[in-house]
Formats: sequence, C-alpha cells, structure tokens
Amino acid sequence: METIDFIVNNISLIITLALQHLTMVGIAVGLAILTGVPMGIVISQYARASRVVLAIAAIIMTIPSAALFGLMIPPLSLIGQGIGLVPAILALFLYAQLPILRNTTTAIANVDPALRESATGMGMTAVQRLWRVELPLAVPLIMTGVRVAVVINIGIATIATYIGAGGLGSLINRGISQSDPRQLLAGAILVSAIAIASDYLLAWLQKVLTPKGVGPVARITPKEALK
Repeated sequence: METIDFIVNNISLIITLALQHLTMVGIAVGLAILTGVPMGIVISQYARASRVVLAIAAIIMTIPSAALFGLMIPPLSLIGQGIGLVPAILALFLYAQLPILRNTTTAIANVDPALRESATGMGMTAVQRLWRVELPLAVPLIMTGVRVAVVINIGIATIATYIGAGGLGSLINRGISQSDPRQLLAGAILVSAIAIASDYLLAWLQKVLTPKGVGPVARITPKEALK
C-alpha cells in the first residue's frame, strides 16, 4: 500500500520520468529499425557478411549495460554530449541491433525460393519482389525482433539514469541510495508494466501488419529470440 500511495502522491513526477523512459527507448528502437531492417535484408543475401555482422551485434549485446553507457561518455564528450540523452540513446540503439538484424536476416533468407521464382516469372523486378512478396512474408518475424528489442531496452534504460538521462531508473536509484523501498518498488513495477504493455501493443500491431494466411502472431521471449 505504501508503494501505491507513493505512486499516487507523485503521479506528475512519475509521468515525467515514464515519458523520458519511453522517449529514450522509442528513439533508439526507431533508429535501429531504420538501419537494422535494410541491413538485415542486404546481408541475408551474403552468408559470410551475415555471420560477421551478426557476430559483431552479438558481441555488443554481451557488454554489460553499465559498461556500455560508460564507454559512450569519452567520445561523445568531445562534442559536448558526454552525459544525458544522447549517449543513452546510442547505447540502446546498439543493444537493439541484434534481435532486429537476426530476425530480419532469418525472415528474408527463409522465404520459399519457389515464391521468388514465381514473382520473377510474373515480371517483377528485384525491388518489386522484395516489397510485394518477401517483406510481407517476413513481417511476423521482423516484428518479433522489434518486440524483443523494445522489451530488452525498456529494462536496460533504467541504467541510463547513472549518466544523467533520467527515466524510471531514477526512482530505482533513489530507492537504493535512500534505502526507500517505496521508490525502488515503484520504479521496478512501472518498468515491468510498461514492458508488458509494450509487448502486447506490438503483438497487436504485428497481427495487423501480417498478411492473412502467413501465420499466427508469435509469442516469443527475449531469451528464445536471442538464441
């Protein structure tokens, strides 16, 4: 009850922190989609390039979040952006690459060759085939990668408070430093609630974007997607 009372009594602050949190994640994942999906499409045609790019993305994913946020500070300090939103977004952008790249590459590479041949036989160019045949079939798996990236980044973004980016991690940090379980629990509960709500919202969007007959919406955990 004390945690609930804390949330109610500080609702304006919590809304502000939640918006900061969602802004970080939204910009980072949005940029990751704009770069990761086209890159995934390209490397899906080249096995060696695919292995190299995915290996680099996997290595980045293994870097502890606190360390990666810290690594952003020195180079970005040269342009006056060593702390705050910019290094946080850049770190989250890097973390979002693996699930989006891997799922896009797998989805495009696994399109039935017979469908490609049929589209070519109908006179479609490579671009038309990609846009009208391959991408619609790849939507479910690509969206699954986006969902995984969003859920992972919502959790990792709590660390961004240590480099001055704000977000709901501020409540967790204050709860620890002040030995205040109300703030700690409020931050943890809100981050979990946002992650769950975002996953269900994106699952609905995935269902809307998936062409009829392609298959049901996949329910997949971050652990399964990153195997």
